[in-house]
Amino acid sequence: MENDPAVRVRQLGCASLVDAMGRSHRHRAHLGPLVSPDPTRVLFGPVVTVAFVPYRDDLPESGLGFGPLFYQAVADAPPGAVLVLSAGGYPDVSHGGGTKLSRLHNHGLAGVLTDGRLRDFGELAGYDFATWCAGEATRWGGDTVMPFAANVAVELGGVLVSPGDYAYADSAGAVIIPAGSVSRVLDEAENIERDDAAFIEQIRDEDPAAMRRGTQITGET
Repeated sequence: MENDPAVRVRQLGCASLVDAMGRSHRHRAHLGPLVSPDPTRVLFGPVVTVAFVPYRDDLPESGLGFGPLFYQAVADAPPGAVLVLSAGGYPDVSHGGGTKLSRLHNHGLAGVLTDGRLRDFGELAGYDFATWCAGEATRWGGDTVMPFAANVAVELGGVLVSPGDYAYADSAGAVIIPAGSVSRVLDEAENIERDDAAFIEQIRDEDPAAMRRGTQITGET
């Protein structure tokens, strides 16, 4: 259990994970602050995706709907999966709500992450999964965006998300970690948090006069 990523990540925060990703990879992996009906819930788990695109009524996929694509996405999903919904170019409209997303509760997913808006925060707060999104919506968005494909790479807030990646989100923001890098990134994040704790102790013992003269050097950056 000590090596279980879901257990290890409980002691970490988004900032440390983002810093650790920056030391391990050169690509952008972080999203800015998101909104949740329950901001105390941390989201973490392996990713499955549903890609949203701008609505068109002449395509066969426009009649498929969210339900079939959800079941395609989770068919081989490991326990505690995170459903990632791309905004499809319209982050300010609803991409789902309490009724459609009740499927996550029924099938034991860890939560949903999207850079679009969601409806029915009151309902979503009552489910067992975590929800992080761009904000709450009131109007249905099905005439603006539509679910189009399951378990394909999607763009989320300027970050490429591929099925099998790991997603983490809390009140500070979100980060996407490649599956092959999870252990290394968690190791580095733990090192970062240990270093930060040591710097806090060092700062507590600083000599203000020496600091003003620039004769006491710290290890912080």
